[in-house]
Amino acid sequence: MKYKRILLKLSGEALQNKEKGLNIDPDILTSIGRQFKALIAEGAEIAVVVGGGNIFRGLAGEQGGTDRTTGDSMGMLATVINALALQSSLENAGIQTRVQTAISMPTVAEPFIRRKAMRHLEKGRVVIFGAGTGNPYFTTDSAAALRASEINADVLMKATKVDGIYTADPVTDPTATRFDKITYSEALSKQLKIMDAAAFSLCMENDIPIVVFNFFEEGEILRVFRGEDAGTKVSH
Repeated sequence: MKYKRILLKLSGEALQNKEKGLNIDPDILTSIGRQFKALIAEGAEIAVVVGGGNIFRGLAGEQGGTDRTTGDSMGMLATVINALALQSSLENAGIQTRVQTAISMPTVAEPFIRRKAMRHLEKGRVVIFGAGTGNPYFTTDSAAALRASEINADVLMKATKVDGIYTADPVTDPTATRFDKITYSEALSKQLKIMDAAAFSLCMENDIPIVVFNFFEEGEILRVFRGEDAGTKVSH
């Protein structure tokens, strides 16, 4: 295996099935459970930062008249809903989990405590981080980079619907070409929108490689974990 401790950034939209009208699709949660079991069987220590865009986005709330700070707080609470749904599904699959939140809500989850999170990982538990950083104006990308740095993750895996980083959006531009590997400086100079600037800078400063991959191709995350030719890796 190429990595040991991984931080998976999972968007809220990854749990959504718009065709079925489901904000949280049980079949997608079941698929995540299968993939996590395969990773754990190969020795992975898994932490997850989950977004809340399938339920509520702070920016969308601002456009609807909610002030940004309140909207971001609502979005952070949405991530906790997703974290609890993911926890329930994983435990149904026989995977031990803990949810830790940046906003204190002890009746439903542990508060984020770095040493406790690392101990859970060492014991083979999946740790799901909810409520972002606990602060408005920071995305869950920033939360993922922050938590990856704090738990000494070997890699930050960003789950997407495409198989890596392209020169342009491959959905709208058929001439877009895919990168197998790219450096942080190249990504910045080409203005590739991999993560928000704060998150990207934090990964670069702490030398945490970022791998962007297609999460919806089952087994792809295992290939990334093994260091096989999958996704696009950003590093020094």
